[in-house]
Amino acid sequence: MILWHKIKPAFWDRRESELELLNYRRLWRNTFVLGLVATLLPVVFLSWVNFYQFDRQYELQSNESKGHIQRLLSTGQVQISYFLDERRAALNYVSLGYTFEQLSDLKNLAAVFLRLRRAFGGFVDLGLIDQRGIQRAYMGPYNLQGRDYKEQDWYKEVLLRGIYVSDVFLGHRNFPHFVIAVRHEQEGEEPYVLRATIDTGRLNNLLRAAEMQPSGDLFLVNQQGVLQTPSQLYGGVLARFPLLPSSPQEWHGIIETKDPAGHPLLLGMARIANTPLTLVLTNQPKALLHKWDQLRINVIVMIAISVLAILVVLWWGTSTLVSRVFEADLRRVGLLHEAEYTNKLASIGRLAAGVAHEINNPVAIINEKVGLMGDLLAVSNDFGHKEKFIKLTLAIQASVKRVSEITHRLLGFARHLPLKYEQIHLQALVTEVLGFLGKEAEYRNIQIKVNIPPEVPTLRADKGQLQQVLLNIINNAMAAMDDGGLLDISVKQPKEDTMSIVISDDGVGIPKENLNSIFEPFFSTRGEKGTGLGLSITYGIVQKMGGHIDVESEPGQGTTFTVVLPR
Repeated sequence: MILWHKIKPAFWDRRESELELLNYRRLWRNTFVLGLVATLLPVVFLSWVNFYQFDRQYELQSNESKGHIQRLLSTGQVQISYFLDERRAALNYVSLGYTFEQLSDLKNLAAVFLRLRRAFGGFVDLGLIDQRGIQRAYMGPYNLQGRDYKEQDWYKEVLLRGIYVSDVFLGHRNFPHFVIAVRHEQEGEEPYVLRATIDTGRLNNLLRAAEMQPSGDLFLVNQQGVLQTPSQLYGGVLARFPLLPSSPQEWHGIIETKDPAGHPLLLGMARIANTPLTLVLTNQPKALLHKWDQLRINVIVMIAISVLAILVVLWWGTSTLVSRVFEADLRRVGLLHEAEYTNKLASIGRLAAGVAHEINNPVAIINEKVGLMGDLLAVSNDFGHKEKFIKLTLAIQASVKRVSEITHRLLGFARHLPLKYEQIHLQALVTEVLGFLGKEAEYRNIQIKVNIPPEVPTLRADKGQLQQVLLNIINNAMAAMDDGGLLDISVKQPKEDTMSIVISDDGVGIPKENLNSIFEPFFSTRGEKGTGLGLSITYGIVQKMGGHIDVESEPGQGTTFTVVLPR
């Protein structure tokens, strides 16, 4: 609300009935809305086109991401299948090329094991198992010769299917490995099983070599969803991967799911033929489409900034335009009121001229009769109260002269007599003006301080007009003060070519809302006691002299009028 009070236009709280001109709020609203529609429609249309293109590109990029995942899955599937087939074929080749008796010789078995390690790599050990499930010969880092496998599930499966590939397990070796076993069975030869342990490090290297995105992950799981190779995001070997479909028959293709944190996730799966292994690839589409999202965010930010700038410019432009219309209407109303006041003043001036003219006639007769009475008294020697009557006639003549001066001044005001400039000593002028109000100040116990330095130069102005200015301001000041108040009058020379007369009182002061209206004709804060013309006439006289009046006032503390005039 504080911000609204600061930015709202001046006309916002004005009602139509106050001026009877225009509904400025409606004018502002219509102008603002039309400008908003005209400027925002192109922005909205371009934004819609832009976001439509973004959606198309986003969809194409998403499809491309799925294609990239499918290629990685296919490549990984081929590489892992080739890795396993290569070692199966090597064991098959050994089983076809050697009899049970030959491999029972540890020297021959060691030579075969050494050739397998050199040619293919990844072989940890090699064992020969007879048809009763007893390991007759073993070449490797552990003492497993003579071990009985006839009750093991893998041994039963290899006898049934001829080949076996196990899950990854730790075993007593305590490192991840898996087993490949093949059955040898030829006519005339003793059947046996050739069993080799394969290190998963070579598998890990194959998966790490894939071109994955930073948010992607590639690993193997078995049919129970247990990790067979380490995952960057879901744990090490033998940890459970929780995001696979419930049925292993569905472990193929690419599906959209969510990770444990609830973020969208692309999950790709490919079964490795003739093994219990499934290749799994995960990737976050948000990360794949990060650049497009960043570009979209940049566009949204630019659109938001543009809309905000449009709103600010429209607000400022509309407010400025309507404010100027409002101010022009106020000036028009002011001119109409001024013309009305001018007509009133002209009527008052004509009336005053007529009244002054009518007063002058009886005053002239009174003056003549008093003069005659004075002459008669001067030549009369037998009148006992001669001296007293002569003083009374002189007093009457002085009063008549004063009335004549007042009517003459009133006629001069009504006739718009030109200014008569002369050199004025401000000390003498102020003293003369205070002479008119001295009795009232003395009666009300008002203290008057006059501070006029003797070095203050003279002022060239119309004495009567300047006298009227000071008389009006001082009279208003005394009317605003309580009995026992203080009136301060000082003269300063702020610049070489200007003079300022400062009149300060400690009266009731003027409210801030009235400061801009005190020089308007017929505006008065004294109710029925004031005419509202004094300060208006004073302001006009000062302007005619080429000066200006400054006012400072605080309610309850007093008012200061500063009359600035050119020398």
